[in-house]
Amino acid sequence: MNLVRSTDLGDLFHVVGVIVTAVGVAMAISGGVAWLYHGPDTIPLFSAAAVAIVFGLAANRLTARPKDLSIRESYLIVTLAWLGAAVFGALPFWFSGLASPVDAFFESISGFTTTGASIFPDPSSLPRGIQFWRDFSQWLGGMGIIVLVVAVLPFLGVGGMQLFRAEVPGPTPDRLQPRISQTASILWRVYVGLTAAQVILYLIGGLDLFDAVTHAFGTMPTGGFSPRTESIGAFSSPYIQYVTILFMYLAGVNFTLHYRTLRGKPLSAFADEEWRFYTLLLGAATVIILGAHLLAGTFDSLEEAFRSSAFQVVSIGTTTGFATADYVLWPAATQVLLVFLMFVGGMAGSTGGGIKTLRLWAALKQGMAELRKHLHPRAVIITHVGGKAVPEGVILNILAFMLLFVASFIAGALLLTIMGVDLVTAAGASAASIGNVGPGLAAVGPAANYAWMPALGKLVLSLLMLLGRLEIYTVLLLFHPEFWRR
Repeated sequence: MNLVRSTDLGDLFHVVGVIVTAVGVAMAISGGVAWLYHGPDTIPLFSAAAVAIVFGLAANRLTARPKDLSIRESYLIVTLAWLGAAVFGALPFWFSGLASPVDAFFESISGFTTTGASIFPDPSSLPRGIQFWRDFSQWLGGMGIIVLVVAVLPFLGVGGMQLFRAEVPGPTPDRLQPRISQTASILWRVYVGLTAAQVILYLIGGLDLFDAVTHAFGTMPTGGFSPRTESIGAFSSPYIQYVTILFMYLAGVNFTLHYRTLRGKPLSAFADEEWRFYTLLLGAATVIILGAHLLAGTFDSLEEAFRSSAFQVVSIGTTTGFATADYVLWPAATQVLLVFLMFVGGMAGSTGGGIKTLRLWAALKQGMAELRKHLHPRAVIITHVGGKAVPEGVILNILAFMLLFVASFIAGALLLTIMGVDLVTAAGASAASIGNVGPGLAAVGPAANYAWMPALGKLVLSLLMLLGRLEIYTVLLLFHPEFWRR
């Protein structure tokens, strides 16, 4: 008997219905913003919200509340939930006549997966409600749609833990409370608190409320959507740029460390081995790119060179994707380093995408251990991370993940080149999509957009975004024949 027949489809549609209803409510809030600004997008947003809410409530009411969920059911529900959010989240773009169905889906899934790749060449010209919805969708996807549901709907019970793990199957934040719903609630409260703090600092810096909220919504989820065509570069204020650097950096930090800091343990981060590696990596990359700029004479002053270098390193390194300059015009060495950072991403348990620094650090330590084994064949050498021995099975899982991540990147780039996209653009778009970064290289750089990409290419990149956001395994498992067997 296959999985579809043995699974209670009511469990699937019940949870997906909750997600779609939540998306509908968020679109209604965006419709309210459009109404306040008397925008032409008011009716499209409210119409899209009504469609999502009616569908979500119907799916929820006509199915039974799930009692328990198997691991395979959890993977399927999570993937369907994210796809459902993206499909219904695309309706405002389509209903308003701003995009075709494929383009609307691309923009929507880019938002929810916090990628930030856009088909709009001039976001500043969009109605305010649509601008708000783009960033709001990123903010909802940043901490995780399933994490939000688990936080506010504890009826999921045991299944809630399965969904929590299926949404991010790799290294995740520590379980902060005995009940997973309490942990999810804590993570969301920290997330909201940091967002509010950034909004306040933006307001102090002179931004109006709309710009402050939308750019905070683009920063904390490491998303990168901006209502300004020039992104953060639209604000010449160094203060605004430094505030953005700070909160992009914080968004790339494990939220467990934020929670511990708020609980009166501010020095806990210094004892965290991954945090030290994450901070050192971003710092070293900033110094190297700053050096390249000083040698090339790209900027007129040392402060401007440092600020631009630090901004782009932290933006790409945390997979946020904001820009203050077109780094495609920078020296080639800086672009190579930025592409490397696209793959790395933030810490485990952060809103950043990519491979994650914990996996990279563990793989590097395992590589050093293998070198030592060649020098001392009879020695028993165990890899330690954070003072704890890493089981061999975990190391194999990390290496397999990295292999699948790179293989997915290569497959995406290959498919794009087959469609006629040049090699540099294809590689940049594939890396930026699976890393959930947004801007890539060449024709998809920070000063460009994805509107020109073939429709099939946009669907390929959409799949890469979902793969990157759900950390490969959750989505790829659905393509494994054994998944559908009992």
